Amino acid sequence: NSLEYDGWLNIALFHALDIDEPNKFSLRGNVTVTNRNTGLVSVAQEPLSMQDRNKLKRLAQENRLYRLEAHVTDSEGVTKFLTSSKACALAKSQLTDVLWVSLDHAGTVTGVTQSVNNGNMNECADLSNSDVDVLDEFNTDVYVKHTEPAPIPDTASFIQKMEREREARERGETKDNRSFFAKYWMYLVPVVILLLISATNPEAGQQR
Repeated sequence: NSLEYDGWLNIALFHALDIDEPNKFSLRGNVTVTNRNTGLVSVAQEPLSMQDRNKLKRLAQENRLYRLEAHVTDSEGVTKFLTSSKACALAKSQLTDVLWVSLDHAGTVTGVTQSVNNGNMNECADLSNSDVDVLDEFNTDVYVKHTEPAPIPDTASFIQKMEREREARERGETKDNRSFFAKYWMYLVPVVILLLISATNPEAGQQR
């Protein structure tokens, strides 16, 4: 289903690279969704400074998380989403990642999630200066996901049907279409068992 509007939204990306100041976020770049219905986006990201490259290298070597904070701005205001990945995986992927922007049926952002190819994370302790030198700029794909509304069960119709059947039983209008045996099997089975016992032991009744 198409959204009711094709409005734009902007996503400012901030990341935390400093182990010593874990709550310090710096600007990584911006993602603009120019059309929520079609998922058309444009991405502009800042190149990493040598200082930031070394911070990311340290995050990776110490097996820390790379944390990304997305500030979503639309006509309703600003909403923040926090996502994370293994810094080691991000470094080994040479800063290649994917951002998933989830929208509900009304076009409101319900989540921003980062995913990174795992790569060979066992080699992160061996990150060299040459590995860090190539970590100059993020290569990011952005995908807009529309959430499909779940079907709603028609409970009202079911309740009405049950009420009609109950009323019919009370009026005696409901016919029992079961066979004779299905209706009275609980009475017939004991009789059959007694007949079988009598047939196999005919002298039982003659004993004194």
